[in-house]
Amino acid sequence: MKTIAFATLALLAGTMAHADGISGIFQTQANDEGNIGMVQFYDCGGKFCGKLVKSFDAAGNEISSPHTGKNIVANMSDDGGGKFSGGTIWDPGADKTYRSKMELKGANLAVSGCVAIICRTQNWIKVQ
Repeated sequence: MKTIAFATLALLAGTMAHADGISGIFQTQANDEGNIGMVQFYDCGGKFCGKLVKSFDAAGNEISSPHTGKNIVANMSDDGGGKFSGGTIWDPGADKTYRSKMELKGANLAVSGCVAIICRTQNWIKVQ
């Protein structure tokens, strides 16, 4: 009985750590116009997705975006050790979706969008 209880606690602890690792809101790197977005990560069917929740112009003023509420990151699997893969990232400016991988180190999230073997990486910062 103690073994079952211990196994259950270990499983719950692992699940809680998994959810805390990428939860929250991250500030994107500025796009070509200097605008930044706030992307909130959440569990989407056992994987992780990130939706745009706010946008700001280069001066730091909140702006309206037709993309608010839409997923920017979709279906990322937690590979452990702060690494995520198997998902996609959508570039609203180009309206293109790319294979993606991410790596979380502290409050920094390296987000890569890839076509074939060429990847472009942005560094996002956790703000909440």
